[in-house]
Amino acid sequence: MSAKADGRMKRWQEQRWILDAVIQTVGVEWDQARIGYMSAPAAPQSVPEFRATAARIKRVSDFVREFSAAARRREAKAAAFEEAGRLIAARESYMTASLLWATGRWPIFEKNDVLENLEERMNHCYAKFAEYSAHPVEIVKIPFEGKELPAYLHLPHPPAPGETFPCVINIPGMDSSKENGVSMYGDAYLERGMAVLSIDGPGQAESVTLDIFVTATNHMDAALASYDWLSKHPAIDIDNLAIRGTSFGTFWGLQWAAALGDRVKGVGVTGVCHEPGCNTIFNMASPSFKLRYMFMSDYDDEDEFDTFAETLDLRPTVPDITCPVLIIAGEEDQLSPIEFSYELFDHIKAPKEILVYEGANHSVADAPSAAFGENPRVYHADWIADRIADKPAKTMKSWVNSQGHRTETLA
Repeated sequence: MSAKADGRMKRWQEQRWILDAVIQTVGVEWDQARIGYMSAPAAPQSVPEFRATAARIKRVSDFVREFSAAARRREAKAAAFEEAGRLIAARESYMTASLLWATGRWPIFEKNDVLENLEERMNHCYAKFAEYSAHPVEIVKIPFEGKELPAYLHLPHPPAPGETFPCVINIPGMDSSKENGVSMYGDAYLERGMAVLSIDGPGQAESVTLDIFVTATNHMDAALASYDWLSKHPAIDIDNLAIRGTSFGTFWGLQWAAALGDRVKGVGVTGVCHEPGCNTIFNMASPSFKLRYMFMSDYDDEDEFDTFAETLDLRPTVPDITCPVLIIAGEEDQLSPIEFSYELFDHIKAPKEILVYEGANHSVADAPSAAFGENPRVYHADWIADRIADKPAKTMKSWVNSQGHRTETLA
């Protein structure tokens, strides 16, 4: 990044040397499991490559170079497989290359030629994956405020004449993107017969490069624009929609549900960001989170951003949600204290469940409860499938202890 971008945030400047020292000691997942979630859609073949690339990174400034080099090598392999007619191998390598290019964007918090080149290669590789994918993948541009939100629409299989699919709208977090929203094989939602619209909403990933910045409420406008687009798609059953949000997508996802009202059958979110004003993630966690959100919301002045951050509060919004709500969280979430999710839960009037894993972190992982109890991602997918199937949702607080035992308390 430029010196101007580096100078936006006081704590980023003061703690940059500490961050480099932490990366040398702990590695590139000091703040979140980014290698895990970015490599997951192409796993298992992508995992060793991601891990080997991550091992070469000793400071923030290494990130773009090393992931770009890995992506370039993998893209060349994909092209060679394609030329040789090995199209399944080409598909797998193009997906992996796209994810590597996407991961390389992470520490760039300004629009510049490097970021735009990374996204150009990312898009090229994903388009090639879509061409050879085992399931239909459509490159989507959703009209929004005179611009276009980028997205991918995945279908479980080629539709028969007149066939339509329920659809889950996937809203990623602030550091992930539409590319890692759907697995190449065995995707939890496609396997359950649902289409997935994986989108970069306002301020997310490619959208910010397209000058579509996030405001306190414009994800609600994006929800309406996306609904309008989906309602015109011949393969989508517009009466059977649900929303899935992850990390900061747990904030935006509830906004989408409030905006769409009875037009969605359920919203499930996991890895919470529910603290009003977001003090923990912006001022106590790694400084990269705040600098990222300043870029996403187009703020150069930190004091002005702090004033804006105070407006990030879901409590006035969630009473408008009419569909069932699922919140999955780790008891020891390091980015949003669990007390704020319990408080938010009390403001929701629709049928609701909060499921908390004892000792788990923001990723709802790294704890015996997540290892021994029901897999939170599987439960999430089945919960959404039940809402699509019109099964009634209970209002309850659920708890998974360190032995994997689950208890439920009706609320």
